[in-house]
Amino acid sequence: MADRDVLIVGGGPAGMMAGLLLARAGLAVRVIEKHGDFLRDFRGDTVHPSTLELFHELGLADELLARPHDEVGTLSGRMGGRSFTVADFRHLPVRSPFIALMPQWHFLDFLADVGRRYPGFDLAMNVEATGIVEEEGRITGIATAGGETLRARLVIACDGRHSVLRAAAGLAVEDLGAPMDVMWFRLPRERTPDNRTAGIFDSGRIAVLIDRGDYWQCAWVIPKGSADRVRARGLDAFRAEIARTAPELAGKADALRGWDEVKLLTVTLDRLIRWHRPGLLAIGDAAHAMSPIGGVGINLAIQDAVAAANILAGPLAAGADVDPLLARVQARRMFPTRIIQAIQRAVQTRIIGPVLEEEGDGTALAPPLALRLLDAVPLLQRIPARLVGLGVRPEHVRSPAA
Repeated sequence: MADRDVLIVGGGPAGMMAGLLLARAGLAVRVIEKHGDFLRDFRGDTVHPSTLELFHELGLADELLARPHDEVGTLSGRMGGRSFTVADFRHLPVRSPFIALMPQWHFLDFLADVGRRYPGFDLAMNVEATGIVEEEGRITGIATAGGETLRARLVIACDGRHSVLRAAAGLAVEDLGAPMDVMWFRLPRERTPDNRTAGIFDSGRIAVLIDRGDYWQCAWVIPKGSADRVRARGLDAFRAEIARTAPELAGKADALRGWDEVKLLTVTLDRLIRWHRPGLLAIGDAAHAMSPIGGVGINLAIQDAVAAANILAGPLAAGADVDPLLARVQARRMFPTRIIQAIQRAVQTRIIGPVLEEEGDGTALAPPLALRLLDAVPLLQRIPARLVGLGVRPEHVRSPAA
């Protein structure tokens, strides 16, 4: 017998949003998260206009934006010693036309706080899924590291790009490839009135500096599999290269005291061929791992959760068999996933890969025509802003409220 209507494995953005919306529809939902809290060094802290608009639809945007955050209205970059504005979100047809830079633990805590307002919502921390429970060809629950068996009418896998559940269920993955990895670290800064988040492209080097108020969240992009070579050159050489690439970090890079403060993100770009089996649906990174390009991963995962709730909440509340509807969730979300991943792959292949292959001899890169046009014609900046900020076929909340 099922313990809950829905069991969600993974308390990240997709899992928490799905849990909130399904509980709002009157369902009994349990979200399990293998960690004891959300206080970890997340890299994806960008809440895009498409996601903020969903919270406006739920009447929760003001409450969300009362949490600590910074607002980014434009995105800029540097190449060849010049600064360029590449995206302007301020003209998007939404109520919050900006990217909110919010530590993900604040965002997830907010979703948990809202979820607990509904009697059917249960969040269980320190519960790790280790496998699936399958009966007569249907997935009816999961096994946990603590030896428990948890059952539900529907299991939703939101356990990330290294999903235990998708592997246990035998869901095949299509690897699209990525030419880079990312080393993440923090450096101190003095707070400024304006947000100065920027990307820097130099010969053989790429860095993204995310302005988090009193510190820089830095993404140092390196060729795939080269992290050991970077470390072998020594921390002093790494600090010097940071200062050469981003002069505003000169004197601040010394704040890096050891390699344990530099976290490696092994970049993957992939997607499941099939997102579901009877009794199981995968969404978010468990269904499609995104490149960090554009910071769209969180927002695509949130969109998946909204689509899943729109399609499944009503029938689940009515006691219907939702297995025939799982393919509709994939069909709804596969198109935007394919488009965004195709764009990320093109950027990786045509821009990031060639830049990283440069010798890194200090020769200034020549800005391409497209970048010069974006900077020269401000109206064009609305195109990448719409693509990054709203995505492809953004979802709207249509799931019922009990």
